[in-house]
Amino acid sequence: MATRQGSVALLNDPVAQKLLQSAIPARLAYSWTDGTPRVVPVWFHWNGAQIVLAGPPTAPKMKVLEQNSKVALTIDDKEWPYKILLVRGTVQIELVKGMVPEYIASAKRYLGEEGSVGFLDMYRKMYPDENARITVQPEWVGIIDMETRFPSAFEAAM
Repeated sequence: MATRQGSVALLNDPVAQKLLQSAIPARLAYSWTDGTPRVVPVWFHWNGAQIVLAGPPTAPKMKVLEQNSKVALTIDDKEWPYKILLVRGTVQIELVKGMVPEYIASAKRYLGEEGSVGFLDMYRKMYPDENARITVQPEWVGIIDMETRFPSAFEAAM
């Protein structure tokens, strides 16, 4: 029997693993101070238990995420049949000295070993002292793969 939508065990599914190792940016959704939704593309690193993001500690979203730590995150494949990983969870932010190691790893995954060198040098110069390490602890996970796990409205119609 297939793992049910909502189970964190879906992170072990081959579709989820492929998307978590991909160079497709995730989309992070959160609520702004006035309650309106925001969605931003972000680089991410999967450490086997959490999705790790990073950014400047002065980024406006840091204060908002500290006040309202519930987020949603999606990684969407770009080709048919679409594969989509949906994650809901809670973020935790910690300040680290220098660069966030997972950010370095994600830069290398997105830009390649050579391509990441110049970008990381530039980033280090802009934010040399500390950076924010943002972990998303998955609490609900869903997969849509348009082959075996369809959106619920499709399944109901079939």
